[in-house]
Amino acid sequence: MQATNLRPGQGVKIDGKLFVVTGIEHRTPGNLRAFIQLKIRDVLRNQTLEKRYKPTDDIEIIDLDRREMEYLYSDNTGATFMDGETYEQYTIPEDVLGDALLYLRPNAHTNVLMHDGNPILIELPASVELTVKVCDPGVKNGTVTNVMKECTMETGLKTRVPDFINIGEKLRISTADGAYQSRA
Repeated sequence: MQATNLRPGQGVKIDGKLFVVTGIEHRTPGNLRAFIQLKIRDVLRNQTLEKRYKPTDDIEIIDLDRREMEYLYSDNTGATFMDGETYEQYTIPEDVLGDALLYLRPNAHTNVLMHDGNPILIELPASVELTVKVCDPGVKNGTVTNVMKECTMETGLKTRVPDFINIGEKLRISTADGAYQSRA
């Protein structure tokens, strides 16, 4: 497949290694030739790399199986997910998960990318709803200024929220950078 036809979430084989495309950008700088800037994640090493390709370069595509799974629990071996169709359980190690568990509550549904029957990546939604667990009390007239304070969510995620947020509130959090978006 040509580099211009790649999309985030696709599996590619580059130099004999399996990668997952996490970002793609078509750049045309001034009077130079256009190129494709790929942001790819090495499945085995859990590293993110950036590579440049000509738009006409051919890249080998790997078929990845996308399955909706339910997050059950986590322990010292990793996190356990259950396939909703076959009820088969998979334990995914922490190095594959990365920071994904900070955005998942137990019994949350998410897509898991599989290759040869092994889970390789978790696709998170753009935002999730989490409840505030630990937070300093707000001050009077906290809505007047744009004051932010440190807050810990129910999953252990630490983020900065406006001063008027209190313990027990449900918030919408971005999974891209962990930033507060709004009240849920």
